[in-house]
Amino acid sequence: MIKVYIDGQAGTTGLEIVKRLQDRKDIELLMISEEKRKDVETRKKYLNSADLVFLCLPDTASVEAVSLITNPDVKVIDASTAHRTQWTYGFSELGFKDKIASSQYVANPGCHASGCISILYPLIQKEIVNKTDSFSFFSLTGYSGGGKKMIHQYENEKTIDLEAPRIYGLNQNHKHLPEIKKVCGLENDVFLNPIVCDYYRGMAVSLNIKVDYEVAFNALKDWYSDTKLIRVEKVDSGMISANTLAGLDCMKLVVSGNSKRCTITSLFDNLGKGACGAAIQNMNIMLGFKEEEGLNLE
Repeated sequence: MIKVYIDGQAGTTGLEIVKRLQDRKDIELLMISEEKRKDVETRKKYLNSADLVFLCLPDTASVEAVSLITNPDVKVIDASTAHRTQWTYGFSELGFKDKIASSQYVANPGCHASGCISILYPLIQKEIVNKTDSFSFFSLTGYSGGGKKMIHQYENEKTIDLEAPRIYGLNQNHKHLPEIKKVCGLENDVFLNPIVCDYYRGMAVSLNIKVDYEVAFNALKDWYSDTKLIRVEKVDSGMISANTLAGLDCMKLVVSGNSKRCTITSLFDNLGKGACGAAIQNMNIMLGFKEEEGLNLE
């Protein structure tokens, strides 16, 4: 039986992964006791006895956890920001599946970054846009993306400012920006306006570009034609809701606009394809399971 350990099982991402994996029959989930989960020696024992480890920790703690792993056979998926520009990037639909499968260390993508990169990477590879161009994204997310503190705030503090969308990352130094630039091979930093709204889960990440929307649609449709978790649609009327794929682990790219310019929106769940779902997908690839095993796709 393949053994899996989650370091940081009490956090939002860790709890979600535990819930997803606890009933699977193809793995043994190693559960550390509450009183020992911060004990270094006990953690070290668990980290080195697993076949695969999820790190659901703050950046500094993730780096420390990696230093505690001395068993060369342990595979690691880091859900933090710490290794996203250094380790194998865990977004298989970009053409990275074989590299993920053969890697010991895989960095799980950030939620906002997943939306940006899912749009931009294929367009650059197909030469619809250039690496030298400047790009600006806006990204709507449910409040569960902010972790336990923000969840408590939205569900227990009834202040007027929580009733409306709130823009953050105002200094344009959002922690997901380096991975977007690195993975897409951009020469310039991207602009990102993340916005948290009063709903629990779901994301809508949008990019505006001066490209015929038919051209953009065909390029993205072709790129993702062989993937099971990402579909591409063309929409030219109505509205787009950011929580359309809440509770699911798939992603939908919606292309809208006209012959002169278009908007491309990546829809997914910030706790699904934006975090836990992506982590489990990467685990499946690294351990040789079916890529979609245990994922919620409909």
